[in-house]
Amino acid sequence: MSAATLFPISHFWPLAIGFLGLSINYFVQGGTTLFNGPSWSKDPVAFDKAVGLWGIFLGGVAQLVTGTYLMVGLSWFPVYSNAAPLYMAALAFTIYGIHWLALGLRRYKSLDHGPEGFMAIPVLGLGVLGAYSFGANGDHPAMILFIGLSLIYLFDIFGRLFNHKGSLKAVAFFQLLTGIWLFYLTVGVTLNFANNAHFWV
Repeated sequence: MSAATLFPISHFWPLAIGFLGLSINYFVQGGTTLFNGPSWSKDPVAFDKAVGLWGIFLGGVAQLVTGTYLMVGLSWFPVYSNAAPLYMAALAFTIYGIHWLALGLRRYKSLDHGPEGFMAIPVLGLGVLGAYSFGANGDHPAMILFIGLSLIYLFDIFGRLFNHKGSLKAVAFFQLLTGIWLFYLTVGVTLNFANNAHFWV
């Protein structure tokens, strides 16, 4: 019995989970940094804990679940036919998810953010890799997403390594902008799958 018989091809990819999780997280992270709040308690520790939780669960868990789901569906149970671009998506969701678990926990515990400057260097590389991979496969909406991600980590390098406040504001700006694009991708993917719509995704 062939693998195709055991595991029928599925066209319902779990991308919207990762897109929406990261979108919500970027709205929280970028929005609170760009607009300095709101913080009704006026307690910076409580504020950092609240923002950190969104990073852990929406940025971290939602993306990690999506990446794991995709990678398992590409390897252990080969149920996805469009494997080449989905492999890049699985890699990105998994790594971004794990790294947001670390970032969210760091913020929740009010730890030093300086070492994240070195983290941002290979994660910038991941963004460039994703932009190239999806662009070469003709998936321009995903390419735009990875350009946004690349800009976030480009400015994050300078913001974290040199504690440059302007760069950190730029990170927040591109997080919010990328969060808007991620929400569009969520709507597009969901309605294309669930309602046979024809969004550009």
